[in-house]
This record gives sequence, structure tokens and C-alpha cells, in this order.
Amino acid sequence: MLNLIADLIESISGDDPRLMIAIILWLSAVASAFVDNIPFAATMIPVIKALAASSGVDLSVLAWTLAIGTDIGGSGTPIGASANVVGISIASKNGYMIGWGKYCKYLAPATVMIILISMIGIYLRYF
Repeated sequence: MLNLIADLIESISGDDPRLMIAIILWLSAVASAFVDNIPFAATMIPVIKALAASSGVDLSVLAWTLAIGTDIGGSGTPIGASANVVGISIASKNGYMIGWGKYCKYLAPATVMIILISMIGIYLRYF
């Protein structure tokens, strides 16, 4: 299954490493908004290794891309990171209810902006 994911990313990106990086960054960010980031990142390691081997893109670039996407993506939803869950729970115990709508209204756009800035940073650093 992981090889199929790697093949799909490679077929979509073709020979363009920038597109490959964008796909990995956004895929990992969106997935990490809903799935715990450490298991997701661990699952994606064989995918980025296969992509690096087949495309010639430096593995360290793909590893940083995956790390940044999974880290920042967790900020997008209330369940994306353990700290979000704990923070919302503490706020709730102190009388401040923060639901999905309120959380995502403020944090989802901020997360998208930070991912865009990160993508630009990766492009400037590695290309």
C-alpha cells in the first residue's frame, strides 16, 4: 500500500521535485490535522524513502518536508495534537467552551498560512 502511495505521488509530480514537496507537505498537514502525527510520520517514512530513491530528490529534503507538514498540520483541528486536546479541556474546565467551529474558525486559516510560508521556506532553502 505504501509503495502505491509513493507511486501515486511520483506519477502526479512527474520530474518536478517542487510539486513532490508540495504534495508531501500538504498531504502530511491535512492528515495530521485528523490523525496523530507521530504514527502518520512513521508510516510515511518508507514512502519518502521510495520517492527519494526513484526520483533522485534528496531524502533530507523530503524528511524535512514531512516533519514540517506533520508538525504544523496538527494545529489545524482540535484533535490534531495532544496539546490541542489538553488546552481545550483546561479551557472547558475553566468555563471557556471551545468547540470545533470556534477552534477551526481561527486556527485552520492560520495553519494554512503557516504551511504556505513553510513551503516557500523549503523552496528557498533547497532550490
